[in-house]
Amino acid sequence: MKNLFLYLALLFIVPICAQDIYLYCGTVIDTDTGDMHPAKTIIVSGNKIKSIRDGYVTGAGDHQIIDLKDKVVLPGLIDMHVHIESEFSPQTYIKRFTNNDVDVAFESTVYAKRTLMAGFTAVRDLGGSGVNIALRNAINKGLIEGPRIFTCGKALATTGGHADPTNGMKRELMGDPGPKEGVVNSKEDGKKAVRQRYKNGADVIKITATGGVLSVAKSGQNPQFTLEEIQAITSTAKDYSFSVAAHAHGDEGMKLAVLGGVNTIEHGTLMSEETMELMKEKGCYLIPTISAGKQVAEKAKQSGFFPEVVAKKALEIGPKHQATMAKAYKKGVPMGFGTDAGVFPHGMNAIEFGYLLEAGIPVRESLKAATVTNAALLDMSDSLGQLKEGFLADIIAVEEDPTKDVKSLEKVVFVMKDGLIYKQ
Repeated sequence: MKNLFLYLALLFIVPICAQDIYLYCGTVIDTDTGDMHPAKTIIVSGNKIKSIRDGYVTGAGDHQIIDLKDKVVLPGLIDMHVHIESEFSPQTYIKRFTNNDVDVAFESTVYAKRTLMAGFTAVRDLGGSGVNIALRNAINKGLIEGPRIFTCGKALATTGGHADPTNGMKRELMGDPGPKEGVVNSKEDGKKAVRQRYKNGADVIKITATGGVLSVAKSGQNPQFTLEEIQAITSTAKDYSFSVAAHAHGDEGMKLAVLGGVNTIEHGTLMSEETMELMKEKGCYLIPTISAGKQVAEKAKQSGFFPEVVAKKALEIGPKHQATMAKAYKKGVPMGFGTDAGVFPHGMNAIEFGYLLEAGIPVRESLKAATVTNAALLDMSDSLGQLKEGFLADIIAVEEDPTKDVKSLEKVVFVMKDGLIYKQ
């Protein structure tokens, strides 16, 4: 009995070591160089990659073997532009008045799991109600399944601008939202709004530098912040170690955002050659979201799917997006990878690779953008975006070489995040 008590006591003070996992990989893609490496064993210990060895090796101790010898293995994908709380439908606008935060939260868990199962092990969420912060925390605690989330919480807008939460409401409900609600109308408002996001627990700041397609407002492209307001936001964000993403369709507001010091331009639909050169000069990255442009233009053709004011903008802006991305690529504008999932169904994020290929961007380059480049933009270059010793074990597998069959990325068959297997 004495020995039994001693054994039970030791259980509480001696950590129990989990099995190492040996992944037998048919081909491993180095997304940084684009090289393909046959017959590798990736050894995962805890939540990190312990080592990568040639051939199919076995360990001395107890370990689990996962056979991926007929699969192509690569790092977990990163989407730099999603809206994880919601998914657009004809009921979206009325849901603002019928859904409580708890309803949004429960729905968001479905979208989060779908995203992870599609092979996107990390995402940057660029705007919701604030539930996205709680969702991130719940995933980090292991309470629900989903990707790593880096979120802005609530995006910043001007009064009546894209992301003003009261757009389209009757006057009695509009009120006068301010920095706490994400509405900015001065330099001081901008500073306060950034500090409020810090207080709320956000990871990044997002501004809507121009009008948008899906907001119930007339213009989808007019500039909506002054240069001074943007500079106040970016300088304050820097103090709090935030990067700043700027939604922008119209060129004038986009140019102001780049001059004001934002880190990424989201969408970039009507970007001029002058702004392209400015982005190169400033080191500002473009996050293409061709999928969103394609999807909203298609849905706008369905009677009643969007309000009339939205449908008009979708038909005008959506079809122009892909051609601009092709031009920006040829000009050498630095690019990450993003989709705007939530505007279209979550879990379909990988269709973006095909659209980028149509725009003349090779799959090797878009894969690098969705891993190595995006990890750098998240300031996670030392732990995400590559299969390397010491990196976090975010690993996926597909059936075919995606550089020969881009659609294979839409059919991910194996997903590991943080050393845990979610799909096999």
